[in-house]
Amino acid sequence: MKIKPLFDRIVIEQVDNEEKTKSGIVLLAKDQEKPIMAKVVAVGPGGLIDGVDVKMVIKKGDLVLYSKYAGSEFKIDGKEVTIIKQSDVLAVVE
Repeated sequence: MKIKPLFDRIVIEQVDNEEKTKSGIVLLAKDQEKPIMAKVVAVGPGGLIDGVDVKMVIKKGDLVLYSKYAGSEFKIDGKEVTIIKQSDVLAVVE
């Protein structure tokens, strides 16, 4: 299935987090923080939103940091993805 976000929305897929701390302690799934780094899978076209012309600066394939509790999570073709607004992206990782 192909997903095409609308307006200023982007679809992101979580990047796997380390399951160990820097000191080597293994974390259980319940103890891990929600990841805030993700790969952009799809980008909406932008456009006129609430009377403001929004241009998309995020592109497919970017690695981004985003707000911790932003967006809505979905399962598509067995993969978990999150749909967020472009304004929830804090930074692009280069």
